[in-house]
Amino acid sequence: MTAATHSTLFPQVPDSADAVLDGLDPEQREVATALHGPVCVLAGAGTGKTRAITHRIAYGVRAGILQPSSVLAVTFTNRAAGEMRGRLRQLGVGGVQARTFHSAALRQLQYFWPKAVGGSLPRLVDRKIQLVVDAAAACRIRLDRGELRDVTAEIEWSKVTQTIPADYAAAAAKVGRVAPRNPAEIAQLYGTYEDLKRDRGVIDFEDVLLLTVAVLQDRHDIAEQVRAQYQHFVVDEYQDVSPLQQRLLDLWLGERDSLCVVGDASQTIYSFTGATPDHLLDFRTRHPGATVVKLVRDYRSSPQVVHLANGLLAQARGRAAEHRLELISQRSPGPEPVYAEYPDEPAEAEGAARRIRDLIASGVPAGEIAILFRTNSQSELYEQALADAGVPYQLRGAERFFDRPEVRKAGTALRAAARFGGNDSLLDDVIDLPSQVRAVLSGEGWTNQPPAGSGAVRERWESLAALVHLAHDFAAAKEGATLGDLVAELDERASAQHAPTVQGVTLASLHSAKGLEWDVVFLVGVAEGMMPITYAKTDEQIEEERRLLYVGVTRAREHLCVSWALSRSPGGRPNRRPSRFLDGLRPGSVTTVAGRSGSGGPGGIERGIGSSGGTVVRRSVRTPARCRVCGRTLTDAGEMKLMRCEDCPSDMDEGLYERLREWRAVQAQRSGQPAFCVFTDKTLMAIAETVPDDEGELARIPGVGVRKLNRFGTDVLAICAGQEVGGGDEGD
Repeated sequence: MTAATHSTLFPQVPDSADAVLDGLDPEQREVATALHGPVCVLAGAGTGKTRAITHRIAYGVRAGILQPSSVLAVTFTNRAAGEMRGRLRQLGVGGVQARTFHSAALRQLQYFWPKAVGGSLPRLVDRKIQLVVDAAAACRIRLDRGELRDVTAEIEWSKVTQTIPADYAAAAAKVGRVAPRNPAEIAQLYGTYEDLKRDRGVIDFEDVLLLTVAVLQDRHDIAEQVRAQYQHFVVDEYQDVSPLQQRLLDLWLGERDSLCVVGDASQTIYSFTGATPDHLLDFRTRHPGATVVKLVRDYRSSPQVVHLANGLLAQARGRAAEHRLELISQRSPGPEPVYAEYPDEPAEAEGAARRIRDLIASGVPAGEIAILFRTNSQSELYEQALADAGVPYQLRGAERFFDRPEVRKAGTALRAAARFGGNDSLLDDVIDLPSQVRAVLSGEGWTNQPPAGSGAVRERWESLAALVHLAHDFAAAKEGATLGDLVAELDERASAQHAPTVQGVTLASLHSAKGLEWDVVFLVGVAEGMMPITYAKTDEQIEEERRLLYVGVTRAREHLCVSWALSRSPGGRPNRRPSRFLDGLRPGSVTTVAGRSGSGGPGGIERGIGSSGGTVVRRSVRTPARCRVCGRTLTDAGEMKLMRCEDCPSDMDEGLYERLREWRAVQAQRSGQPAFCVFTDKTLMAIAETVPDDEGELARIPGVGVRKLNRFGTDVLAICAGQEVGGGDEGD
């Protein structure tokens, strides 16, 4: 299991602010350097959004434009916040607050509570389920386990949408929410739950946000103190904000507009919790002067995977679909997605396990394979099938890595060895760091070979093996690193929840897989009734299920297998059919839903004119690119730059192409940028094929924007005319 990155574990820290920008593509670079005013980043799956915003913060800090302590970056999971802190550390930036909404709010609430209210903050309950049980007993309402979970979810939804108990029934009806019980009963349970909390002097997770909002609204002196501390805000996964979180963000901001939001409406999959993409889609309405950057270059997935992902969204409807981003893969071609049909669910699980066993035998690491399903209840079949096949696995969403007992014990042992290693006979004959770690962890249960079978013993071994692998990587990256250095690294990673990779096939629900990626993904159970799920009735609910499948597809880098079963159990009636979302996309099927063209369109940058209301945002309208030789519509990024199919004949001037490459090398060296940041190979080929005579012809070549035309146009036209050039300017 890896986060959405495939870079070196221990990269070198950039030696300057400008070096932070190295390797960013033009749109990512625009994000990183747009440090003033409101900025909205519309980022498709796999387009490097986390890279863009962490480099933005790092560039601002390293350039002296932003003070680290004045930046608050918020996201939705501890893992994402930890990854952000880890990346900032790798870029040489510390002191930036990267937290979840709840973590940031809780920190402020704990600090200001004595001043705003007096006394200590009430105790925060970890799980509200027991309070719901007690509320049901007080109301004399019997709830089974499933109903307890559903009622708890309704209470959470009510609170994040700022709905009081008396208004629950009307609010749920207004948005078409299907209550798990009579709405009047839900309202009664909700009200009693709130009464019990007050009587016991406790607060829940949602209260943290509600109370922080209340304090900031009522105490202007406290609000001003918070605003004096935080001057610059970055919000990741902005399509997932709830009305309550947006209210808190507004209070943090006050009248300022130093805000950067990042999101993708096509990845809105948590509306059942109160999340809504409206804040993202309405951003330019609320901030007319905003700079809008669209990231559509997909660095994660192969063109074949991206084609399927784009095809899924092409059939989507609704407001989010109107703003979809059409991804353009930047990777080499890979295999076509595989579609597999099975007679029943056990056969589907066994089929996936066999394929995975063969993949591992062919050299694919188990940690680069995932099985994704719609509901957690599907997991058990696949756990059993993988165990029977002798394949190691891990459950996504289980205990966090650094909280595992064996990892805590290993950390204690390594810390003791770092302090008193001279007296430890285990370390007498070992010198290098990896050998020291192996020796220490051998006393905790690590062995050179994994234990047979699966279960708890294998999981403990996998945890220790992850620490051994990390020690190898750390020693390779940090020459002369000691055991004490590794312990310090582990402490920092634990604080950031930046876990090392555990080698095992990941089993995860589609919801918990968001933000992650693997080389190989098995999407299982993709049948009507499961995808979309049976209880998805309204158009909005159906479209969210489509987006959930889109998220699953875009987790795959190269290999993707989509499967379904015709019946639930062996011998059952084969009355299931593949998901309607695959109609027109899988071989032998036809499209049953009319597609909608999205206005999300191609990637690029739209700058607001001015910085206050009444401004107009420039929009560019592009017609489909067609091959100038055969007339076929072009979709591949490279072909679009050449304005012809790869297979169509080229009339390129080879000598001109080589002169352009030599000139580009000089420009890249002088500016300290990679060569592709000047012009890509495909753009140079297109120039050498068209041999433009003037700026108008040069500007029409894809990859030559206004900025590059102004900077390099004179040189390029001179080279095309056979003239010598002096090499141009030395930088931006």
